[in-house]
Amino acid sequence: MHAVTRSAQPARRDVLRAGAASATALAAGLSAAGCAAGGDTGVSADGTVTIEMWHGQTDTGKKAVESLVAAFMRSHPRIRVELGGGVLADSMLQKVTAALAAGSYPDIAYIFGSDLASVARSPQVVDLTDMVGHAAPSPWGTYWEPARAAVTVNGQVRAAPALLDSLAVVCNKELFRQAGLPLPEAGWRWDDFVATAKALTDTGGGRFGTGWPGVGDEDTVWRLWPMIWDLGGDVVADDGRHIGFADAGTRALEVVAAMVRDKSVYVDPKPGGEQMYQVFQSGRMGMVVTGPWQLPDIHQAKIDYHVVPLPSFSGRPVTISGPDTWTVFDNGSARKRAAKTFVTWLIQPTQDVRWDIDAGSLPLSRRTRDLPAWHHKESSTEGLGVFTKALDTARARPVHAAYPQISQALGQAIVAVLLGQSSPAKALRACAADANAALLIPR
Repeated sequence: MHAVTRSAQPARRDVLRAGAASATALAAGLSAAGCAAGGDTGVSADGTVTIEMWHGQTDTGKKAVESLVAAFMRSHPRIRVELGGGVLADSMLQKVTAALAAGSYPDIAYIFGSDLASVARSPQVVDLTDMVGHAAPSPWGTYWEPARAAVTVNGQVRAAPALLDSLAVVCNKELFRQAGLPLPEAGWRWDDFVATAKALTDTGGGRFGTGWPGVGDEDTVWRLWPMIWDLGGDVVADDGRHIGFADAGTRALEVVAAMVRDKSVYVDPKPGGEQMYQVFQSGRMGMVVTGPWQLPDIHQAKIDYHVVPLPSFSGRPVTISGPDTWTVFDNGSARKRAAKTFVTWLIQPTQDVRWDIDAGSLPLSRRTRDLPAWHHKESSTEGLGVFTKALDTARARPVHAAYPQISQALGQAIVAVLLGQSSPAKALRACAADANAALLIPR
């Protein structure tokens, strides 16, 4: 990901800034949409099948898709893939929703993992379980666990993984040297993180120990889930009717509250975390929790940096991954078969490693990770290997139709603590009330 330019990454940032409310509002429309498949069979007189792919990429990502599509069509002359959609990934849910309602939708679309549960309510979303079975050519068995979990809805594989990432901590070495602090190492704890952030902070000099997105969106929320999981909590309780983080969430928020009291955390007031990253890249923040997509910008800013895994409470490594998907839609047997053929080809390690290097993903599978091309990428990119190794213990958010409402409620709780407007316990009680009500809605 280090070689990817800043403009290549809007899809990754936009999945985090996408509002949970908009996803919730669209879910109802998706459940009833797509009553009939598109009328065009896509089969020409010579037997060539044409399929449409809404890729959601821009700049480098778009070029990577175009290159892969061209290679596929050279080896599969009877399948033509047309790229379109006209929107970036953060607008794909709205675009696909409208297309399904109109009965004119693509064969493949780039869908955020957090949106898949809502999209998969449409009967036009193809079940890909057979595509990843033991007899299939898919590298399913060697996918990282988050990649498998993010495309599985109610036990069925409803999409193919498209992009993978993880969270770690990037440190500014110069600020650590100035503060006389040793660089953190794997196995450190959240108490260490809080103390280090405090030691790095210089309020008079405008320097912060760390930062946190403060608008209540998914970017705000997903940094808390590894802490909750490490404490034994979960997004949804086993009974499916309550949140599974009432206690763990309060403890995690106490870490946030401690940094607020220390004035060591920069609270970014705008979506996407852009200001937080600008503070880090200007040399005024000691540590930032981020993903591999940020390394190109950090390198371009000439920051001498160090990457370390997330801290924990338990000493066990844990992080989060936010996979995105290639979702296939049913436009008749010929187009569906061609779309599945293309997606199966696209996620093979030989193609996956090209996509990872050119478009900015971590390897979807261990088979891809073990390829020489990825080893070269890691060896030439400072810290990238930490993000890849973190996939061994990464988890994904649940593919649950109520997740947008749960995320929204937790986001409001985090912001209340970040702004000093509520205690962790009070903020979590309000979160639980709203999220539990959402879980009771029949779906």
